[in-house]
Amino acid sequence: MDAEYRIDCAKKVFDEEIRALTAIRNRLDNTFSSIEEKIISCKGKVVLCGMGKSGHIARKVSATLSSLGISSFFLHPAEAVHGDLGMVSDTDIVILISHSGETREILQLLSSLKVIGAELIAITGNKDSTLAKECNLCQILEIEKEACFLNLAPTSSTTSVLVYGDALAVVASLETGFGKSDFGLFHPAGTLGKKVLTKVNDIMVTGENIPLVKCGIKITDAIMEMSKKGLGVVAVTEQTGKLAGILTDGDLRRAIEKRSDLYGDIIDSIMTKNPKYIYADILLVDALQKLKESRLNNYPVVDGENNVIGMLTWQMIVREGIVL
Repeated sequence: MDAEYRIDCAKKVFDEEIRALTAIRNRLDNTFSSIEEKIISCKGKVVLCGMGKSGHIARKVSATLSSLGISSFFLHPAEAVHGDLGMVSDTDIVILISHSGETREILQLLSSLKVIGAELIAITGNKDSTLAKECNLCQILEIEKEACFLNLAPTSSTTSVLVYGDALAVVASLETGFGKSDFGLFHPAGTLGKKVLTKVNDIMVTGENIPLVKCGIKITDAIMEMSKKGLGVVAVTEQTGKLAGILTDGDLRRAIEKRSDLYGDIIDSIMTKNPKYIYADILLVDALQKLKESRLNNYPVVDGENNVIGMLTWQMIVREGIVL
């Protein structure tokens, strides 16, 4: 089998699954809307249940619902009949996935779920199946054929359920007004989570770690402070602690190029006066945007009375993995 033939076979798999998705998309009807209404109005949790490949899809759909603000969990059919049915309550919706609609492990749950009082929803490819007839709502996702060349391995069928589940989750999030800040709350370790949650005061240097000197200090002493703190910058304050200026290693190099005998001078002669600054409670991504717009590498952080309370550098933000 040469490379060209392999690629041609792969394209046929793509084509077959796209064909199945397109057909199901075009057949979507009010059943989708009815299921969506059940999900939105659910007072409990949305429980996904499936066996085998359908189980993998059910687990993924449940995870997507949860990440978009719909409380959900996956229930394994085999574990369910050995006690995990106790996780289900009469306020829950149980979405049962079975392409044939005759999966034994799924069907044996039905009587117990009905006694519990949960709302039962089926997703199946067989409208005449036992599962379709026994549930309160049933979404038929019938496909013409699997992408598998033997028409045996679940391929087009599982992809169709996966995309359908994504549609349920995304539309639900749209209706509930789920936003970026909500997503970040549920994904604090992810990049987006950091973007919408992390503030300047979460990473800025504070206290004795701030590169800080007073007005009137000699340039040589300011250089020692800059070197000691290792941020390539010092904030300059008045005697009261209020921000008066800033000196970066770049400013220092440019000053030396113009005059090499300035080391005995005071910092006031070469510092940038009335520099730009930021507040501690702004989002880190907004601070990065300000740095980019001003073409600066650092900002002193001040409080409401213009007292220096921290220092933020571009490198600190980059280390957090935040980019624009």
